[in-house]
Amino acid sequence: MKKIPVGISGRHLHVTREDLETLFGKGYELKPLKDLSQPGQFAAEEKVDIISPSGRELKGVRILGPVRPASQVEISKSDAIRGKFVAPVRSSGDVKGSGPATLVGPKGRVELKEGVIIADRHIHFNLEEAEEFGVTNGDIVNIKVSGIKPGILGNVLCRVSPKYALDCHLDTDDGSAFMLSNGDTAELVKSYTINE
Repeated sequence: MKKIPVGISGRHLHVTREDLETLFGKGYELKPLKDLSQPGQFAAEEKVDIISPSGRELKGVRILGPVRPASQVEISKSDAIRGKFVAPVRSSGDVKGSGPATLVGPKGRVELKEGVIIADRHIHFNLEEAEEFGVTNGDIVNIKVSGIKPGILGNVLCRVSPKYALDCHLDTDDGSAFMLSNGDTAELVKSYTINE
């Protein structure tokens, strides 16, 4: 079975059209900096500061485009501890009851009552790739990584859509723990046995 490319996601945010205009001015459009692994997604030139309820600040956090139906901040557990953010592990878009934060841009501020999360581990598959790997949307699998610090990561969500391209998304904490970099690969492991 072919290997799955790994992408390490640093802290970033997604914003609504309304919040973008509050932060950067009426009619403002995101300026694409580089394309991401998923078709149509891009890292934008724009960055904002994010302030936790305790007043701690994450400076210069990049916005990913295009605009979304709900604003959302994605950080690591390490960010949450250092910045004193409330950040449950969630799938992208599942922000109900998640942590608050203040977004600060050059033209204004946005008070998010919820929207701060630690993104779950997940793999994007298009329809053909999902069939090849024998997974369906919503399946939970494990991945095996090799290298200097090999291991198995569990509880990895499968996301399947004709719009997706094969890629496993991990946050910086997971990447650091296994010494992974963008472009490394992983193997899909549906089940495994621990020998005692």
